[in-house]
Amino acid sequence: MTISIWRYSHLTLALISSLFLVVASVTGIILAVEPISHQTKGYAVADLDQVPLATTITALKDSYDEVLGLEVESSGFVKASVLTMEMETLDVYIDPFTGEQLGEVEERPYVYTFATNVHRSLFLKSIGRFFVGLISLLLLIIAVTGLVLLAKRQGGFLKLFTKVQKDYFELKYHVVLSRWFFIPIIILAFTGVYLSAEKFNLLPKTTFDQVEVSVSNSAQKYEKIADIPFFKENTLAEIRQVEFPFSDDPEEYYLIALQDKEVEVHQQTGEIVSKGDYPFVTLASRLSLVLHTGEGNVIWSVILLLASASILFFMYSGFVMTLKRRKKAKGVSQMPDKDECEYVILVGSESGTAFDFAQRFYNGLTQVGKKVYLMELNKYSAYAKAKNIIVFTSTYGEGEPPTNARKFPAIFSTVTQPNAIAYSVVGFGSLDYPDYCKYAIDVDEQINADNKFERQLPLFKINQADFESFELWLIQFSNKVGFTIPVERPLIHKKKYKKVDFEVVERTDLNVDDTFLLRLRPASKINFTSGDLLAIFPNNDEMVRQYSIARVDGDILLSIKKHELGRGSNFLYGLETGQFFKAAIDVNPHFHLPKNAKNSIFISNGTGIAPFLGMISENTAQNTTLFWGGRTRASQSLYDDILQKSRSGLKNFNLFATYSREGQRQYIQDAVLEQRELVLQAINEKGTIMLCGSLAMQHDVLDVIEKILEGNQQITFEAFEQSDQLKTDCY
Repeated sequence: MTISIWRYSHLTLALISSLFLVVASVTGIILAVEPISHQTKGYAVADLDQVPLATTITALKDSYDEVLGLEVESSGFVKASVLTMEMETLDVYIDPFTGEQLGEVEERPYVYTFATNVHRSLFLKSIGRFFVGLISLLLLIIAVTGLVLLAKRQGGFLKLFTKVQKDYFELKYHVVLSRWFFIPIIILAFTGVYLSAEKFNLLPKTTFDQVEVSVSNSAQKYEKIADIPFFKENTLAEIRQVEFPFSDDPEEYYLIALQDKEVEVHQQTGEIVSKGDYPFVTLASRLSLVLHTGEGNVIWSVILLLASASILFFMYSGFVMTLKRRKKAKGVSQMPDKDECEYVILVGSESGTAFDFAQRFYNGLTQVGKKVYLMELNKYSAYAKAKNIIVFTSTYGEGEPPTNARKFPAIFSTVTQPNAIAYSVVGFGSLDYPDYCKYAIDVDEQINADNKFERQLPLFKINQADFESFELWLIQFSNKVGFTIPVERPLIHKKKYKKVDFEVVERTDLNVDDTFLLRLRPASKINFTSGDLLAIFPNNDEMVRQYSIARVDGDILLSIKKHELGRGSNFLYGLETGQFFKAAIDVNPHFHLPKNAKNSIFISNGTGIAPFLGMISENTAQNTTLFWGGRTRASQSLYDDILQKSRSGLKNFNLFATYSREGQRQYIQDAVLEQRELVLQAINEKGTIMLCGSLAMQHDVLDVIEKILEGNQQITFEAFEQSDQLKTDCY
């Protein structure tokens, strides 16, 4: 079990950081070449400790009209900044004895600049630096867990370097290279974490104050710099940088950075007039940078290059080893019978997030030998041997249940469990919405009201699918049941959007429901269709908001409800005709109208009509029906002109509008039920039914369609739900 935990940790961390490690390793290889290439120029001075600072300063002043600065690189190159006759600053490498120019300091090649930006921050600035620091930390942990696994494989830490057991290529050299490059990788990872912490000001302050030193008025003055003791006694090996005084004025000093301090030196007497010692953090940061980059040492640069390359090999060989290990393992058996299971996991998931967590939890329980049954909340029933029921559910809209959990409240009241059961509820949602985990709260209260159930843990809420929060709950649950549950961490991929410019062609005024239409035209040619989503970024932040697209005459048409505190809707309503802004197309293929559709039924309420306006304008189907629900007839007037124009080209178009605040006061599901024959015919003829709007509307309509399909010989409701005939995009 112990080795499994270490292997699991090692593999999980490697998988999580794999993409970033590939980028870091490749760019690390490129950057390791730079100091090697730099050193081949041959400008290094062999014995810097034999070159007095006075010699170099004198040589520079004799060779150039004006000298601004001097720097001794870690590579051993001596660089001077001088002023040419054309009054241009020129950086050159020099012979420190003669001042002779050995070569100009060339502009850094783009490949290294590019690699540095990627390596340090992935072009994401502070966010990128955070990720790089995090990946460095993960690499550090991966190296440690890898060392533990290696020690266990070799029979203990004292036998790390004993003969490697014979095995296939990937496994053998995974072990061999681990032993060779463990220390360099540890150094790379640790210095990466340290440098990232420095960038985020997580280390003690590195600033220091210059302390003035009392100077004697009777100090001897020297005519030549070569005679001044300070400059004679300090060699270039002790110097990092020298900033020359601007003039011969005695009040102008040399500012000299030594290895461990900075001093200001009187240019005539050589006395130190102020000094400041570098704090330990500064020295540690400098050492970390040298160790991390290989700057100034060809041998270390080569080691870092090989270590970076070895990380790539470890990822490849680890992947091969995992596949081989799983192939050897027994295949996953089918889920046991529900009445044989001690643990039952019930899931309510619309987008798949809650189900993903539930599946990982199921795998963990199964891995430790427990009989587990995993099913959606809609399929809740009695369980003969269940002792624990764990509910994973998300919440959508205004506290609405996911589609596969909408029947649970009604079913639960009709089922009596044969045994007392402990239960736990884990809710998934977003704190950006007021009804955060509302449905999970409702489920928890409903179950708790049944005397057959005992709450094992308080309701646990997880914001934005945060896996660290889930791990906290997992620890609590493990403590309750008395054993550890290994759960695989998910890989996190942040979606990248390609933003393009859009021009506002038209924006209507608000109607009675505070709804408006917005017509946009892309500035360049892009592909999109009705049913896709427009991703906008209010106030240029990265919090994306998405709106369903209608493609009408090549333009994008949006139907938007303006909410008082809605960042997206207020941003869009604030746009003026002729204004440009950046947005992105988010392709939504599961909600595209099938080509050559012969029978289409569109069902929507409120602004959910948007994609259907575009589909109707482009549809050539023989039969098209639109069900739409709003509050009043005035609510529909916003769409009348578009519908009238679009429907004129259709062969057979039906519109069924319902209003909840006037007339018969119907809801959209009432109209669907009234037209049951039309709906049934469309389903039996393999027609497409598409729903867009609120999640509550979707639930109500699906309940009606389930009634319509009762006893139907051609297709059951369950089969219809799983088929391509039903397409939903509700929120």
